[in-house]
Amino acid sequence: MRSDTIKKGFDKAPHRSLLRATGLRDEDFDKPFIGVANSYIDIIPGHFFLHEYGEIVKEAIREAGGVPFVFNTIGVDDGIAMGHDGMLYSLPSREIIADSIETVMNAHKLDAMICIPNCDKIVPGMIMGALRVNVPTVFVSGGPMAAGHKKDGTPIDLATAFEAVGQHAEGKMTDEELYEIECEACPSGGSCSGMFTANSMNTLCEAMGIALPGNGTILAMTPARIELVKKAAKRVVELAKAEDSKYNMRNILNEKAIHNAFVVDMAMGGSSNTVLHLLAIAKESEVDFPIERINEIADKVAHIAKISPSLSTVHMDDINRAGGVNAVMKEVSRRGGILHTDSLMITGETLGERIADAKILDETIIHTNENAYSKVGGLSILFGNLATEGAVVKTAGITGNMRQFKGKAVCFNSQQAALAGIMGHKVKSGDVVVIRYEGPKGGPGMQEMLAPTSLIMGMGLGESVALITDGRFSGATRGASIGHVSPEAAEGGMIALVEDGDEIELDVDTHLLQLNVSEEILAVRKAAWKPHKNEVKSKWLKRYALLVSNASNGAVLKTEF
Repeated sequence: MRSDTIKKGFDKAPHRSLLRATGLRDEDFDKPFIGVANSYIDIIPGHFFLHEYGEIVKEAIREAGGVPFVFNTIGVDDGIAMGHDGMLYSLPSREIIADSIETVMNAHKLDAMICIPNCDKIVPGMIMGALRVNVPTVFVSGGPMAAGHKKDGTPIDLATAFEAVGQHAEGKMTDEELYEIECEACPSGGSCSGMFTANSMNTLCEAMGIALPGNGTILAMTPARIELVKKAAKRVVELAKAEDSKYNMRNILNEKAIHNAFVVDMAMGGSSNTVLHLLAIAKESEVDFPIERINEIADKVAHIAKISPSLSTVHMDDINRAGGVNAVMKEVSRRGGILHTDSLMITGETLGERIADAKILDETIIHTNENAYSKVGGLSILFGNLATEGAVVKTAGITGNMRQFKGKAVCFNSQQAALAGIMGHKVKSGDVVVIRYEGPKGGPGMQEMLAPTSLIMGMGLGESVALITDGRFSGATRGASIGHVSPEAAEGGMIALVEDGDEIELDVDTHLLQLNVSEEILAVRKAAWKPHKNEVKSKWLKRYALLVSNASNGAVLKTEF
């Protein structure tokens, strides 16, 4: 066992002495040592109860014949950090989480790991750290929260609350109505109830084979979720005892697994943030996965499940009742040659074997290929002179006629300036809002833009205004919202040269994002360009800005220059 490094031999007497101080006995030194990476933190609704899951996992590991060692990672709640400079820390937290996983697991030579994440950056951060450690690892998330409901029974969620701010600002909603939504939108613990980034990533863990079925859809704080947690804990001990390298993280999460994740992402219309995270995961896996390949996958996958924010009446619990992720994958596989069904799952079977008996239980929730919402996937990568390295749009969330759009640019050099401008009615029907210097390097930290997109929706401009940014979007965002524009403004990307009144053209179906300004004019602007720099006092964020790559490269930190 890997842990023999710290527990076997006469020269490890001091090490064993320290371990005995934690409660270990003679019989424990022949058992596998299991790391329990827990993201418990009180301030995040999806995490405040995870210490209870940690205790359940510890007990199950001991019963299965392993020795558990719990350690914690940090976490940032994107919703609470939204719309102010706290969001600058959200994406960088992914790197801290990955580093902490690598540090604890490798410093103590633990044999296997179970990860208990639940929210946005925490899931991919743990995955990236687990890939570096490369031991058998099982993921079991905290689970999604139930949808909220208004007094009249209308289902609501966090996206409803953000959009309600715009409606209230326009005088379309009373104080009492806003207060009702505030109190009812998030009714319980769990990751936000729609197909936002947290639930997108927890769902994709199933597709990648690193989690048990139900990981993305079984509600948090329910008996069914507790059973899933126990099963995951038992499985990680089985893997540690087997000492079979085929279950090491890199052998499960390989190129086929990443491909399968994008397939499911397209079928379910996941958050645009999944592109950012999966590209980073691919780099940790040492898999070459060009961003252009995402469109190739999208062209072959029907969009068969619409979930909030794309469809406000459907939430993760509905997907669970309709057959879960297995039913989605089974339906997608009917087209043939799309899913890698020979991919190995951490549970021991292949993907094909896992979904063999799956079926759609409610075709109003999970559609068939023949009755798909769209014959192509729910995400698209756009290219053009505004995004020579790519930009991302969640096509599943686009409303009305916005798939093809031309509009006049209204430019802002920060999210805060954009919020003030939108609230001050500087944005009109037919405009394209440009928010720049909010990329990984320029922000620094690549803020989410749920606040401005929700204002646009709430003010009734969702079918007549587009938004482009080198920042990113919450999974709760909908509308013609194009993010991850690369190269970003801070590195001299074309988005830095856009001026108010310029025509910007968007065509989702042909993957186009174009600035319709002549090369001669752009050359003059480029020669005169001086980068805008946001004032940053944080030493961590300054260091992050020096090391981070742009979004089309996963916003990973450079280790070589």
